[in-house]
Amino acid sequence: MACDKALSVQALFDGELDATASAEIERHMVACAECDALFKDLASTRAALREHAPYYRADAALRSSVARALAKETGSRDALGAFFARTRQFWSGAISGAAGAGLAAAFVMFTVMAPVDDRLVADLTGAHLRSLMADHLIDVASSDHHTVKPWFAGHADVSPPVADFAAEGYALIGGRADYIDGRRAAVIVYRHGKHVINVFAWAGREALANETERNGYHIVAWHMDDLAFAAVSDTAVPEIEGLKRLIVGETQSGNKPPTP
Repeated sequence: MACDKALSVQALFDGELDATASAEIERHMVACAECDALFKDLASTRAALREHAPYYRADAALRSSVARALAKETGSRDALGAFFARTRQFWSGAISGAAGAGLAAAFVMFTVMAPVDDRLVADLTGAHLRSLMADHLIDVASSDHHTVKPWFAGHADVSPPVADFAAEGYALIGGRADYIDGRRAAVIVYRHGKHVINVFAWAGREALANETERNGYHIVAWHMDDLAFAAVSDTAVPEIEGLKRLIVGETQSGNKPPTP
């Protein structure tokens, strides 16, 4: 019999739980092998789909057209359903039979699917929450950047700049490898007062908002060269921005990360 927490595990994976519920399910997964395996299976399936499944992004003109069509339905309880129905009718008329219905369904999926930044926010929030569980925060514990940075070379796809900013209030406590958007990311871990700040770095230039909030956790994102960065913590955004400025300043001073 499946564990009665299975649906909650799926909700955690999709980033639908608040911080309290997420922490509760994370603790449950430590003791429940079935739920832990379910979470890992969901993660591997998503990674495989992102790596191998084709993805088609609608161009700006098409997205604008869809947005206008939806806007006209404002106030209707069945706005989205009406839009789906009209879309199916159009494509079914243009291409008869099952092929037309299938194309209509694909069109709807590609035009209303969640944007990239939503998926990344869910990945980052989930990874941050998992790191707060016992023995999940750090793979290599050290305040010495000469220890942490070389460790990433064999455990992550990128080797970002690493520095200790203890004098400025951001103490380097180590690093670990994690998965973001199906790719191995390097995570530099800092302690700021009573707060942990995870700084994720991975190869890519995805469209992620500069500042985002999810379930009480703040995400500050930026790019340097071909690396994407996101700092995640429950501390205030200005505090996270302070660490971002220090990291960017360290890179600009000459310690640039290698191109992946």
